Amino acid sequence: MTAPATPLVIRDLQSIDDLRQLEAVEREVWGASDSDTMPLLMAIALREAGNLFLGAFDGSRMAGFAFGFFGREHGQINIHSHMLAVRPEYRDTHVGFRLKLAQRERAQALGIHEITWTFDPLQSRNANLNFARLGVFSTSYRVDFYGTASSSALHRNGTDRLWVQWPLGSSRVLHRIDGRDFRMDWIDALAHLHPLVRFDASGAPRRGELAAAVQKQRIAIEVPSNIGEIEEKDASLSREWRAATRWAFREAMQAGFFVAEFVRAVRGNQGPGAYILMRGPVAEYVPEY
Repeated sequence: MTAPATPLVIRDLQSIDDLRQLEAVEREVWGASDSDTMPLLMAIALREAGNLFLGAFDGSRMAGFAFGFFGREHGQINIHSHMLAVRPEYRDTHVGFRLKLAQRERAQALGIHEITWTFDPLQSRNANLNFARLGVFSTSYRVDFYGTASSSALHRNGTDRLWVQWPLGSSRVLHRIDGRDFRMDWIDALAHLHPLVRFDASGAPRRGELAAAVQKQRIAIEVPSNIGEIEEKDASLSREWRAATRWAFREAMQAGFFVAEFVRAVRGNQGPGAYILMRGPVAEYVPEY
C-alpha cells in the first residue's frame, strides 16, 4: 500500500462531522447494514458522556478510528474497546497500533488500568497485533458473541471471539510496545509443543489428542495466515477451521489454560501462526496482573 502523503494525526473526535466520518469508515470496512452500524445520535451521546473516540486523520479525511466505552470487570472499572477500523489503503501504515497506543494513553490519564476487547481468533493479522505487539492475554472464548451472523461480510463464518485483556502498566505490555522481539524463542519452542490443532498436508485442520495435550504445561493451536481467502475459495474448509479451533480453545480453557502468545511461523506479516496456551494462573506469566 502507498503511504499517506502527510503524516497521519491521531486525535480525539471533536465534532458531529467527525462522528459522521466514523460511520462512513464503519460501513466501508465492515459493509454493515443500518441495523449493524452505530447510530449517530448514540455516538454523540456516548462521546459527550466521556467515552473514548479516537481518529487517525490524513488531512481532513479519517483513515481509521477506535471507540471504547467504560466497562466493569472483576469489580474494577475499565475501558472496553468495542471497535477499531482502518480503511484498506492505510492498513500497512501501523494505524491500528497507533490508535491502540493513543487509547492506552487516554485510559491511563483517566486512572484506568486495563482495556478489554474481542477479536476473531481466526484473524491472524489481528492476533499478531494484539498479542505480539500489544501484549494482551485471554482467559475467555465466546461462541457466536454477536449471534450466528450479521450483515457484515466478515461474519460469514460465525462470530466467535477471544475476549482479551490488556494490563496497561505491566512490564509485558511495556516490552511489547517498545518493540522487544520475543518471537525467535517461541518459534524454536513450537517444535516441541503438543498441538491441539495443526495443519495437515491438504491445509485442513487436524485435531490432536486432547487427553495428551492437556497434561502438558504449554500447548499450541495453529490457524491459517488468511482465513478471508479461505472463506472466499472454500466455505466448507473455513467452517472446518472454525469448528476445530472452537473445540480446541474451549477444551483447553476448561482444562485450566489461558492464551498467552501468538507467534507467526516466519518473520513479518505473512505465514501461518500459532497461539501458545499456558497452564496455570495468569499472574505467574503477567506478575503485575
